Amino acid sequence: MSSPEPVPKLGKKEYARELRRLQIELVKLHRHVIARGRKVLVILEGRDAAGKDGTIKRIAEHLSPREVRTVAPGKPTDREETEWYFQRFVRHLPAAQEIVLFNRSWYNRAGVEYVMKYCTRAQREAFLEAAPRVERMLVHSGISVLKYYLDIGRKEQARRLRERRRDPLKQWKISPVDEAAQRHWRDYSRARDTMLLRTHHADAPWILIRADDKHQTRLNVIRDMLARIPSPDLRRKLARPDPRVAREFHASLLSSGWVAR
Repeated sequence: MSSPEPVPKLGKKEYARELRRLQIELVKLHRHVIARGRKVLVILEGRDAAGKDGTIKRIAEHLSPREVRTVAPGKPTDREETEWYFQRFVRHLPAAQEIVLFNRSWYNRAGVEYVMKYCTRAQREAFLEAAPRVERMLVHSGISVLKYYLDIGRKEQARRLRERRRDPLKQWKISPVDEAAQRHWRDYSRARDTMLLRTHHADAPWILIRADDKHQTRLNVIRDMLARIPSPDLRRKLARPDPRVAREFHASLLSSGWVAR
């Protein structure tokens, strides 16, 4: 097993300059989405403390709040527990001119719900069978579905979780699920691998992000978005994700050392 190429570090000024350039391109993309009446769904999944909140914040920061929505699903209500599993997510899907960002999504069932025993093995199996079919229906109805999995190493996750506990401004993020993240590390790895293998498909492929570096994570998710939803005024050279950070899923990435074990 060969080690993947190291992710290059960026200075604060270099990062800020590149982020601004990419956010300008995102504004152009958003104008295109509004003008053409496009519908865009962006799903961000990943390990606890992988940087989903910060990435979404940078994506939405300068876009119109009227046409950009962030959805962070919570625990289902008693009524929602009796519904078709995807039903509570459907109400949040984008209409024309909208970009919707899911901070976690229906993939909870393949990850945290399964690992923490909030669902049964049979329920997870039913989900893994259904998810690609549901996503194909969405794509064929005109919704662009972009799926990102943010992956971090065990030591980096532990460091970020410690930081959350110490920082009074981040303590709202702490939950029993976060506390169990390190204890169930291998369980989450196995659940991730199964999810990626079973739900990656051409209509809505998984994009893996090596997320130990938050700056590179944010920049490369935005670059990939720009590449997958091109707009006429886009500066093409900026829509090039770094393959050391972002790659479309392939089974070989699970055994090559490219994702955390």
